[in-house]
Amino acid sequence: MLIRLDMASDVPIYQQLRNQIVLGIGSGKLKEGDSLPTVRQLAEDTGVNVMTVNKAYALLKNEGFLEIDRRHGAKVSRAPAADGDFCQRLEAELSLLIAEARARNMDRDTFLAVCHRFYDNIISRGGNE
Repeated sequence: MLIRLDMASDVPIYQQLRNQIVLGIGSGKLKEGDSLPTVRQLAEDTGVNVMTVNKAYALLKNEGFLEIDRRHGAKVSRAPAADGDFCQRLEAELSLLIAEARARNMDRDTFLAVCHRFYDNIISRGGNE
């Protein structure tokens, strides 16, 4: 699994790690039962602090994306349900993006075309590379 981090980004490194793993799961590159590198190995591979990786893994575990066992390490868990909390967060983030798109004079069809393109792009990433 290739993790790309932007050390100059305003997004915290643990959040970038979390996001990269979720992208791997969402695209199908990471499947249920797949093992992830140990905390130490991922920290070494990415050049970040062990505690940063640990924080990302803990977040992913709390969100239901990972199962963590001391003997077997971190594994991708069964896909968590799109529960009420996720749906609320999705609606809030989409509301802001739609408002910004409208404020920039983007019409509905263009906005939806961008959404479709990115959704399809995530799906098509699975197995490529």
